[in-house]
Amino acid sequence: MPVKSRYGLTLLGIAAIPCKNTKETRPDKIKRPKTTYNVQTEGELRMDQLFTEQLSPFLAHKSMAILEASLRLLLIALVGYVAIRALKFGMKKLEHALLTWREREDKERIANEKRVKTLTGMLQTICLTLVWVVGIVMSLDQIGLDITPILAGAGIVGLAVGFGAQNLVRDIINGFFMILENQVRVGDVALVNGTGGLVEAISYRTITLRDQSGTVHIFPNGTVTTLANMTMGWSAYVMNIGVAYKEDTDRVVAVMRQVADELQQDDQIGNKMLEPIEVMGVDAFDDSAVVIRARIKTLPIEQWSVGREYRRRLKKAFDRENIEIPFPHRTLYMGEASPPWLVKNVVSATAS
Repeated sequence: MPVKSRYGLTLLGIAAIPCKNTKETRPDKIKRPKTTYNVQTEGELRMDQLFTEQLSPFLAHKSMAILEASLRLLLIALVGYVAIRALKFGMKKLEHALLTWREREDKERIANEKRVKTLTGMLQTICLTLVWVVGIVMSLDQIGLDITPILAGAGIVGLAVGFGAQNLVRDIINGFFMILENQVRVGDVALVNGTGGLVEAISYRTITLRDQSGTVHIFPNGTVTTLANMTMGWSAYVMNIGVAYKEDTDRVVAVMRQVADELQQDDQIGNKMLEPIEVMGVDAFDDSAVVIRARIKTLPIEQWSVGREYRRRLKKAFDRENIEIPFPHRTLYMGEASPPWLVKNVVSATAS
């Protein structure tokens, strides 16, 4: 009996007769089970072992270090932001306090505001620069950069500035306090180290004066040892009036007061006088005059114009009242033993 094969063919016999009930199936259409082979080489095993034993702890450590550095950088930025906000708030409070303090001493509000804003602006710039520099240096240190050369370079620069520019630093510091304390302003008449003139410019380093002859004097602020401001708040014109010894000093004082009262009623000069004349009395006995001292209080830098007009009117009043203004003269005294000389008019005797 023939045996059927898997493909429908007889295994016995010479001819292969196809089976009727068997379907013909092509070999390429046969479904075979898929087999997956998971074979690792020796190099792959070593790489897995290296990653597990060495790379994983290293990456974990680096990740933690980066996370910690990021948190530190965030903390530095937060502290810097708070410091900048606090600095600006403090500068506003300082500006308000300085303006209040200056208003009690000087009524020029606009000039005070400009001066105070200049000072607070400079202070704010310096402080902000310091905050930024410290924050940048600390940030560089947190990301792993060596800041030792930066600190060493800053130290060298500071040392060089300390030795080479100490005069400049001293000028700037003195100029800062000179402006802060409002010791002198542009337009004042001042004496600096014995030299007088009109203040044309003042900065953190120098002060510039121009005298009556037009000469400009420039003084570094660090070299200013004496400073006399003649027009701070108000000015005064001090006079030493000399009259003959024969004149009644009470009468002279009365005439001086009368002239000052008339001057104070003047439309052009009177508004420059702050108070009536102050007669201090007899101040000295000179060789040929009795000196009476008086003072007129005026607006700043107006004392010379008021004083000149007062002297002009006083001279006319003395002439009108026959009050002698002496001039230097000398009296010869021969003594009791010597008879006085006889003075004769030779021209008159010859004509007669």
